[in-house]
Amino acid sequence: MQLVVARIGRAHGIKGEVTVEVRTDEPELRLGPGAVLLTDPASTGPLTIETGRVHSGRLLLRFEGVRDRTAAEALRNTLLIAEVDPTEMPEEEDEYYDHQLIDLDVVLADGTEVGRITEISHLPSQDLFIVERPDGTELMIPFVGEIVTEIDLEEQRAVIDPPPGLIDDRAEIASSREDEAGSGSGEERA
Repeated sequence: MQLVVARIGRAHGIKGEVTVEVRTDEPELRLGPGAVLLTDPASTGPLTIETGRVHSGRLLLRFEGVRDRTAAEALRNTLLIAEVDPTEMPEEEDEYYDHQLIDLDVVLADGTEVGRITEISHLPSQDLFIVERPDGTELMIPFVGEIVTEIDLEEQRAVIDPPPGLIDDRAEIASSREDEAGSGSGEERA
């Protein structure tokens, strides 16, 4: 199975290094020296990582055969793709690869069907499950422990405990303005 693990950014310096936008939770495993990565577009690869280092909070990589700024700049916006065994599990216990979560059934704790995960959206603050409901509409469910209470890969399901309004339109909205307007004006309301 192929997973996008990074996107090459701009050239850094004059010796062939590039900045990299990391798209994996395991950069030390996927983007270490000696790693051979496929590319998109395919014509720029495969690329073998020669060196890697962190500079000012950004990962910098140098690839075999890329020795100057011009060659490094030619790689800009190239996606780096790792070949991963589909049975491989992340190192941390409560972590999952996207391909493990796609197509899981989403249910409430009582077993009520909510939908099916069709996509994972990786945002800076948290990840979101994009869930297709049986009627074809989509929901966005934050992938946080308070809401997603269980991931069961054997049963192919994600159990959620959503706050009011996340999956339905019947959220209770408490407004202090209505109370103040009704009690202070002396008018009766119908």
